Amino acid sequence: MYEIKDGKIELEHGSISEGLIAIASGKGGVGKSTVTANLAVALQNQGKNVGIIDADVHGFSIPRIIGIEEEVKVEQESELIHPAQKMGVKVISMGSFVNEKNPVIWRSPLLLGALQQFFQDVVWDELDYLLLDLPPGTGDMVLNIMQKLPHARTLIVTTPQVTATNVAGRVGHMAEKMDSEILGIIENMAYYECSECGNKEYIFGKNGGKELAKLLNVDLLGQLPLMKHVREGGDKGNPVVEEANNDDISREFNKIAEEVIKRKKEFDPSLEPMDLKGGPGQA
Repeated sequence: MYEIKDGKIELEHGSISEGLIAIASGKGGVGKSTVTANLAVALQNQGKNVGIIDADVHGFSIPRIIGIEEEVKVEQESELIHPAQKMGVKVISMGSFVNEKNPVIWRSPLLLGALQQFFQDVVWDELDYLLLDLPPGTGDMVLNIMQKLPHARTLIVTTPQVTATNVAGRVGHMAEKMDSEILGIIENMAYYECSECGNKEYIFGKNGGKELAKLLNVDLLGQLPLMKHVREGGDKGNPVVEEANNDDISREFNKIAEEVIKRKKEFDPSLEPMDLKGGPGQA
C-alpha cells in the first residue's frame, strides 16, 4: 500500500513527508471531526500541504464541516481519483460519492476496501501531513487501521467529562497494545466562556483531558473551549480557524498545529504496512 523511501511515506500517487496522523475518540459527539478539519486548516495555514481521509465511512462529516462542494474527479481510463480541495486541504470521503443524507450500509470488509482505495487510487501528490478521521470507539475499523498502518501516530480527542475520558482511555490502551504511538490528547469543549461577562463555566467537568494525558503518560496538546460559532462554522462549511483566526479557539488550534509540527518524527523503515483488506500486503 505504501513504502518508506528517502525518509518519506511513498504512496501509489503521492507521498507524506512529516506525519500520518490517526485522529481518534472513545465515543461519538466529542467533536473529533471538527478538530480534524480545523487542525488540517491550521497546519495548512502554517505552510504545510495537508490531506484528510474521512475514515469514518458510516458517519462521514468532514465534507460538511470543511465546506467541500465540488465533486471528486475520476479519470475514466485509469480510474484515478483527484480529491476535492478547500482552503488548500485535500479531502477524500464517502461523502464525495454519496449524498450526506444517505446511509452507507456496508460491513467491515467493504469499508476497509474503500479505505484501501483512498490510499492507493487517490492522487495525493506531495503532502506533509495526511490526517485520518477515524470512527469513534475501538471497533474493527479502528483496530485494523492501527494494526495495518504502523506509521500512523494516534491523536486522541475527548471532552473533560468522566464518561468520555474513560472511553477515550480505552482507545489509548488499545493504541499501546497495537504499538501505535500516541501523539497526544486534545480536550474539546473544555469550558464555556460567557460572551458578556467572560466568566468560564466548566459544563462537562474540568481537566479530564489533563488527567487522561497523565494516565497515558502523554502530553495534553490543547484545551478547546465550547463556542457557538464553532458549531455555526461547521454547519456552514467554514472552519473556525479560517473564519475567525484571531479568537481564543483559533489561537488554540494554531498552538496545537505548532505542537504537532514540533513532534515530527522519522518514519521507521523497519515497520511494514499491511493490506487493509485483510492480510499482509505489499509494503
